Amino acid sequence: MPTQSQSGAPAKSGERSPSRQALRGLDALNFFLADVRDGLGPYLAIYLIAVRGPEQGWNEATVGLVMTIAGIVGLLAQTPAGALIDKGRHKPAIVIASAIAVTLSCLALPFISNFYLVVGTQSVAAIAGAIFPPALAAITLGLVGPKLFSKRIGRNEAFNHLGNAASAAIAGATAYFFGPIVVFWLMAVLAVLSIGAMLMVPEKEIDDDLARGLDEAVDDEKPSGLKALLQNRYLMLFALLCAIFHLSNAAMLTSVGQLLTRVAGKEQATSLIAICIVAAQCVMVPMAIMVGAKVDAWGRKPIFLVAFGVLALRGALYVVSDNPFWLVAVQALDGVGAGIFGALFPIVVADLTRGTGRFNVSQGAVATVQGVGASLSASLAGVIIVTAGYSAAFITLAAIAACGLVLYLVAMPETRGYEPPTDHGARPAPAARERMA
Repeated sequence: MPTQSQSGAPAKSGERSPSRQALRGLDALNFFLADVRDGLGPYLAIYLIAVRGPEQGWNEATVGLVMTIAGIVGLLAQTPAGALIDKGRHKPAIVIASAIAVTLSCLALPFISNFYLVVGTQSVAAIAGAIFPPALAAITLGLVGPKLFSKRIGRNEAFNHLGNAASAAIAGATAYFFGPIVVFWLMAVLAVLSIGAMLMVPEKEIDDDLARGLDEAVDDEKPSGLKALLQNRYLMLFALLCAIFHLSNAAMLTSVGQLLTRVAGKEQATSLIAICIVAAQCVMVPMAIMVGAKVDAWGRKPIFLVAFGVLALRGALYVVSDNPFWLVAVQALDGVGAGIFGALFPIVVADLTRGTGRFNVSQGAVATVQGVGASLSASLAGVIIVTAGYSAAFITLAAIAACGLVLYLVAMPETRGYEPPTDHGARPAPAARERMA
């Protein structure tokens, strides 16, 4: 039975023609939401160490614990967030509410110092932040359809990285004069601009059925994130690989920020970490555009292997010197690894869930497993730094990335042309298996 969109018209799996206003709004949304979607990110560690400091009980291990707890709360919210986006008919309203929640949670931080209150605010921000990745991917798929999805995701990521670079540059320049508190002012302004960008996208142009990966050949059934994950072994493997990637990657920038605080002084730490972010984001822009333009021709696997390889190299290079200029230069490699990962993640999940109607809830399920790695990363690095030093921490993170590269090379197939198994466990069609070989 052909599925229908929630407007009553048959959902189309082919071409879509969104308005110019909708596409411009999507560009602006990815640009302005870039800094809001991750909350304070690495600035949280800098603020707590540089402003609060050991005299108030804040060190690398304590900050790592806060980030781990908030990360665990956020990862528990990933699958429900994906299910909410799959079922929700008012995706713009969900995005706006989440942006407000993240911003208010972070703006409360300068007024509180209690450990548990800090954990609480950052946990709320993590829950709300879990909404953004599936929401943006769903809105994109619902606007442009599956044929243009890969190319459009690359454009989304390019604008996301441009937004991160711009906000980091502004934060770095203004923090020199006003101190770390400036990141809170910037977040408030960007939240308002994000809401304005979301309102530019007409809700009526978003096909809610296409937005969750349904097409006319699939019955409209309720999605299940756990079922979608467990019945597809390659989706489970991809989730594990994402967890390994973030176990290695998540703590690197935070650890570099903490190291810069030690070697350059807290007065310059915020500006230096902003330079690190700008350098990486400037590299991510062309990487995201490249992925969107070439991923259908080159395939997913070889590009993803590059991401793992560069991540391992980056961790190893950090130990060469603690000179601030060297650390900033090495951090630019984050633009290659994380830039590829950000653009490929929704594309690979879309490959593995095509036609199932479980795209967003599967994104949430994979992101939950991925979040386990990300949330453990900060505590792992923090403990190693306190007990064995920064060099040991970076070498450990690099070794984890190297293990991920080997596992992806040996066990993960090429997902371009993959046909997801049915509810009865059917294998991919022979043609798909040949393409994966």
